Amino acid sequence: GPPYANGHIHIGHALNKILKETIIKTHYFKGESVRFTPGWDCHGLPIEQQVEVKLGEKKKSLSKKEIREFCRQHASEFVDIQREEFKNLGIIADWDKPYLTMKFEFEAAIYRTLCEIAKKGLLCERSKPVFWSWAAKSALAEAEVEYQDKEDYSIFVAFDLDVKACEKLGVSKASAVIWTTTPWTLVANQAIALNPNENYVITKEGLIFASALLKSMVEKGLTSGEIQKELNAKEFEKLEAINPLNGRKSVLIMGEHVLMDGGSGLVHTAPGHGEDDYYACLKYGIEVLMPVDDGGCYDETLRAK
Repeated sequence: GPPYANGHIHIGHALNKILKETIIKTHYFKGESVRFTPGWDCHGLPIEQQVEVKLGEKKKSLSKKEIREFCRQHASEFVDIQREEFKNLGIIADWDKPYLTMKFEFEAAIYRTLCEIAKKGLLCERSKPVFWSWAAKSALAEAEVEYQDKEDYSIFVAFDLDVKACEKLGVSKASAVIWTTTPWTLVANQAIALNPNENYVITKEGLIFASALLKSMVEKGLTSGEIQKELNAKEFEKLEAINPLNGRKSVLIMGEHVLMDGGSGLVHTAPGHGEDDYYACLKYGIEVLMPVDDGGCYDETLRAK
């Protein structure tokens, strides 16, 4: 793809352009008609971040339109800088007529193409989780996300099944015990996922665990281990439990992503907080609850219904 208009060129740019130049010149000297139109990617968070550094506190008093103009100026500046640096590498190209993704003609072409896609009925409107920066208040590309290993707490939480679910299972009470390493997302829980290929037990205390993990649950002191009933996971499908934090319903669903290498075998599922959860709930037509605003704070959607 095209280089990004932010900063001076580096060894990666040189490798990319020299390889392309070698191929292009090889065909050119064979007498073939070859045209190399250079271009630049002028959109994205790194440019916005550099502009924020330049503007400082002044940014807060500017409109979005004014900030975009500063971003255009920044990108244009580095297009000119990189153009000269590429010329110094001996790259032969139509440097006077490059394509820039920030040109209005280029953006309009993208919009027209999107309209054609929409006319063919290939677009659908629905919510979907994306990588997000609360600091920049902007979506992130996958390449911009960095992970850091951290040792932290996990939590087991019991979701009581409603009366109808208990009646169907033939028990007076039962609770689906979920395990999660992301307790801050529990308020956005919409479902509880079970592995469809596993069996699950209801203990004498009325707690539901995967059969394969019952011994582990006894060792952790969560149950005595006495079994009241053992059922296939699919016997629990579409039953409803109650989120103890806000009283919202939570649907028991099947998910191949549920593993037996830890936890309880019942996975807390919040479709607004992750792709696995999102796609698992999508199969069941479960709505996406996203209770976090652009700044990373919980909003009014958390209120119990």
